[in-house]
Amino acid sequence: MGVVVKLPGRDAKASLAPLAALVEEDMGHVNRIILDRARSNVELIPELARHLIDSGGKRLRPMLTIAAAKLCSYKGDGHVPLAAAVEFMHTATLLHDDVVDESSLRRGKTAARLLWGNEASVLVGDFLLGQAFKMMVDVGSLGALRILSDAAAIIAEGEVMQLVTAKNTETTEDDYLAVIDAKTAALFAAAAEIGGVIALRPKSETAALRSYGRNLGLAFQLVDDALDYSGEPSMLGKSVGDDFREGKITLPVVLCYRRGNAAERRFWQRTLQDGKIGDNDLAEAMALMKRHNALVDTMERARHYGAIARDALAIFTDCEAKAALLEAIEFCVDRPF
Repeated sequence: MGVVVKLPGRDAKASLAPLAALVEEDMGHVNRIILDRARSNVELIPELARHLIDSGGKRLRPMLTIAAAKLCSYKGDGHVPLAAAVEFMHTATLLHDDVVDESSLRRGKTAARLLWGNEASVLVGDFLLGQAFKMMVDVGSLGALRILSDAAAIIAEGEVMQLVTAKNTETTEDDYLAVIDAKTAALFAAAAEIGGVIALRPKSETAALRSYGRNLGLAFQLVDDALDYSGEPSMLGKSVGDDFREGKITLPVVLCYRRGNAAERRFWQRTLQDGKIGDNDLAEAMALMKRHNALVDTMERARHYGAIARDALAIFTDCEAKAALLEAIEFCVDRPF
């Protein structure tokens, strides 16, 4: 067992409450669409989809779409099905990810692949992607369809890039950032950008929203990386050290490996590359991260991207939506889960 490493600056009061309050009514519609579109005459599809949909999650990505539309004074209702499409895309990638990563838990619940099998998880993920694209077409915004289609392709590329870097201790920081830029940040970027696109806002504003989403996504994933070695299991919905046990090369590992001596590098090669993990190895991994400031520096990088996201919104006039989106940055960087 490892000991939990306390990260600095984790007592911030920022929350998603302002964002959730801003989008509450529209998110109610989004949730109803999600449940309706998860239906199928093939019994396994709604059963498996509901398992993941009902397991919680922050629903941050669809909230970004709705908040961005409000920031841009959008008066229609197309942002609601687009937000639902974004959430379906995210849910599909989670189902696919768990198969690729051979994960046993998702949001504190048994991963769908262990309950229904890898094949069913992949195919239901494909069904949800199909439903997402049907909703995009129904909205009729070619710009939004193009953005989300591009994001789907980029996410798939990120999945393949992750396969290439899996268990590879020679992975560089640039390599890893490229993976999370594609796998995580691309959907954040698209979710925010389409809120401005359907409002027919100028390119300067839609580009600013894209930058906001992308950098928020990068910060979000880097905090995830750090929390896996430092968070509270009851809040994370998973065990501390899951990334370590699954052999994932995340930024804290990359930094530790680069900064370590020959013996320390052999440790990472044995545990992550060869998969030979002993009872005390997680504690040793955490000790190495503390020794080389890997978690602290990962958080510093997250704050850097958070600052870029904040700057991206400077183009917009101060309002309730802008304030909520800004606080979402602080939450993502300082969240305990």
